[in-house]
Amino acid sequence: MSGASGSPETVGEPARAARLPAGVFAFLVAAFLASGAAGLVYQVAWQRILALQSGVGIYSVAAIVAAFMLGLGAGSHGGGALSVRLSPRAALFAFALVELSIGLFGALSSWLYYDVLYVRASWLYTPVWRAALVHLGVLLPPTFLMGMSLPLLARATVLDTRTAGRTLGVLYGINLLGAALGAVLSPWVLIRHFGIRGATMVAATLNLAAGATGLLAGTGAGGSWSASTAEVAAHRSTAEEARTFRSWIVLYALSGFCALSLEVIWFRVLDVALKSNAYTFGTLLCVYLLGSALGCLTVAARADRVSRPLPIFLALQCALIAYAALLVVLIAWLPSGTPLLRWYHDYWAGFLHVRVYEWSTLGGTLLLYGVLPVILFGPPTVLMGASFPLLQRAVQDDPATAGRKVGILQAANIAGCVTGSLAIGLLALGHIGTSGALRVVLGAGVVFAVLGMRTGSRRAFAAAAAVLLILAAVVPGGGRLWMRLLGRVEAQGVVNEDATGVAAVARMPSGGYGVFVNGKHHSQIPFGGTHTRLGAAPAIVHPAPLDIAIIGLGSGDTARAAGCRPETRSVTVFEISGGQPGLLADFAARTPYPPLQSFLADPRVHIVVEDGRRALHASAARYDVIEADALWPGVAYAGNLYSEEFFAMCASRLKPGGLLCTWAPTPRVYSTFVTVMPYVIGLGDREILLGSNQPLEVDLRAWRERLFSSPVRAYLGEEGAASTEWMLERLQPLHVSGRLQPEPTRNRDLFPRDEFATRP
Repeated sequence: MSGASGSPETVGEPARAARLPAGVFAFLVAAFLASGAAGLVYQVAWQRILALQSGVGIYSVAAIVAAFMLGLGAGSHGGGALSVRLSPRAALFAFALVELSIGLFGALSSWLYYDVLYVRASWLYTPVWRAALVHLGVLLPPTFLMGMSLPLLARATVLDTRTAGRTLGVLYGINLLGAALGAVLSPWVLIRHFGIRGATMVAATLNLAAGATGLLAGTGAGGSWSASTAEVAAHRSTAEEARTFRSWIVLYALSGFCALSLEVIWFRVLDVALKSNAYTFGTLLCVYLLGSALGCLTVAARADRVSRPLPIFLALQCALIAYAALLVVLIAWLPSGTPLLRWYHDYWAGFLHVRVYEWSTLGGTLLLYGVLPVILFGPPTVLMGASFPLLQRAVQDDPATAGRKVGILQAANIAGCVTGSLAIGLLALGHIGTSGALRVVLGAGVVFAVLGMRTGSRRAFAAAAAVLLILAAVVPGGGRLWMRLLGRVEAQGVVNEDATGVAAVARMPSGGYGVFVNGKHHSQIPFGGTHTRLGAAPAIVHPAPLDIAIIGLGSGDTARAAGCRPETRSVTVFEISGGQPGLLADFAARTPYPPLQSFLADPRVHIVVEDGRRALHASAARYDVIEADALWPGVAYAGNLYSEEFFAMCASRLKPGGLLCTWAPTPRVYSTFVTVMPYVIGLGDREILLGSNQPLEVDLRAWRERLFSSPVRAYLGEEGAASTEWMLERLQPLHVSGRLQPEPTRNRDLFPRDEFATRP
């Protein structure tokens, strides 16, 4: 592949630099900033809504993200093809119309995606393959329009190829800056204070403002385009330039593959390291986009002076991949007492996550959500962003085709991104783990280095290839990496990683073992405490609990306790972490613990790897007891299991006289539960709530007889039976019309207040 030269020559006299008036360009920069912010608000909000339909499992989320990105790629290609048929001024008006159309769709999106598709047409989302097609169909119109924006704006603003790198770099960098702003505002401000409907309305307003700004800029510019472009002669591409452009398409696609593969790896590492919550995804995405924006804007100011973009582009790819691998190596291999790492090691060794929304934990919040992600992927994302203006500097040779080339390149990059996210997120993580996936990306880095050798810089790129190969050799295995991020050494636990996440059983400082999923402590071994009480209580209160459904496996404690009655014939456990069942089996084989071993061998127990809410919603099965295992309310997507709509759906899946059980960690969970269930009993001073569609008989004597019958006492053990009795004795009959009134606000699907720590 030959290196790209500087600005191509044109037929006729050299053209004077042509550019839009500064005021018009400033208007367009503001419009594209607002457009970028709106796009990320939509991505966060729509992913949240659509996950209700197909579940929050890895395959569902991957299908949603892939559909979103495929729409962007198709729109980029379509916008580029359209741009060559338009004059610069017409392209700007087309950009404005695109933004106005996105805004109108965005204003209706919550109603369409939730009230119509989820509430009235949920049958469309079963099975999963059909859900993926529906996601693609409903996301394609708005994302196609989003993808059109940059090619159209490129056609409107690139009036001279000598300044194309700077012009497009500034526009794209500003758009990324807006996207970073939208990513961080979505969880911290918009959803927290206005809910998902409110967030999408804010995004729609931004799109409408961007469209109006584009119309004003086009109207106010008058004849600026004709006066500027009349002096720019047409350019005819040579066969060599066409081959070079095709080579850049392949390179940019490979760059996209590496970028999204690294994003998947980084987010997997930080999901465990941060013990993530509802704020994690948006905050990390903000850092990722902010780094890209800074790199793009920095290099854009100098792109026009670069005479040989290709070697620099290849060097950037090698450097960012090497840095990404080096940081993972250092995290795993540096001594735990290393300055700065010591604080993180102590945090990882604990089992509680930082409550990021409290002033008392501001220092920890900054270390986790600011310092760590910036160190881990700040420099690589800056280098990613720096690649874009260099690319435009290399390929832009005619203002009339600027939009088309931007569209083709963006479509290729997005295709690489989709391939990377699916290949790494769904295949590699499930088969070779994060360490293996990182080695795959390092292999792609070697490809960049080999190509770099052909540009004339043989020594430098040979050294880069050697560094990448050495890093591939020293990348830590999964056991060492994940145990380090749990504040332990490899010998102190068992890890099972698959596409759905990282599950681990690790020794606790106080004794026993903790069960962790993606870094968060879920339950413990040996059994006992809240989880045993949570499982046993509804089984004891119900006169004849034949069929029981449990959402969440954890250590197996809750599900096992729920099966304490000999008459129970089935306990169905829905677990979203695919590695959990295998993890418990592996641990039981290494560390014999009879209660766990008997639970795993119990023929009544059926473990289903599935989003529990989606499974219950899609099935016609009815149960005597339905309960969700204890889940911290601030964990990402916890709002889906504490919402009014979730409780109502569960109530509709109960048999006559059936019980719905939930842990009630906040007053708002209690408020939401008693608003839905007409008859409620609070156990353990309202720590656990039992609800029914029929009147509940409080008969403590009968409960004790069941609890201390020989089979149940032998099953739970003396300690488990005594703990459950303690909870049953501390009961409160509760009714909506009784003296204990619900709080004024409740958790809703589209306003999960507890998850985002919304103040009343």
